Amino acid sequence: MSDSKRTVNEDTLEKLLYLSRLSPESTDMATLKKQVDEIVGYFDILSKYDDSANPYDAYPTTDSELLREDEIVAGLEMHDVKKVSEHFLDGYFQVPKVLGEGA
Repeated sequence: MSDSKRTVNEDTLEKLLYLSRLSPESTDMATLKKQVDEIVGYFDILSKYDDSANPYDAYPTTDSELLREDEIVAGLEMHDVKKVSEHFLDGYFQVPKVLGEGA
C-alpha cells in the first residue's frame, strides 16, 4: 500500500485474496480493489481521532493497593449449604431442566 494515496497495490490485493481464501477468478478484481481502497480510506477518517498520547486511556485503571489480599478463608460447611435450598440431594442442587424443547 502506498502511504500517499492510501490505495492497495496489486501485490497486496493478491495477498489479501490468498488470506481470505478467495480466488481471483471468482471475483471482479476492479470492483474488489475499489472496495478495499474505500475500506483503507476509512482509516484516514479514523486517524483524525487518534489519541495515542496515552494508549491506556481505553482501559479502566485499578489501584492495586485497594484490592483485597489473597487470603485463604473458610468456605461454607455442607450443613450450611443444605440450608440454602430444600432441593439438595447427594451434594447437588436440583434445578429445572433447561435443555430440550423448552430452551
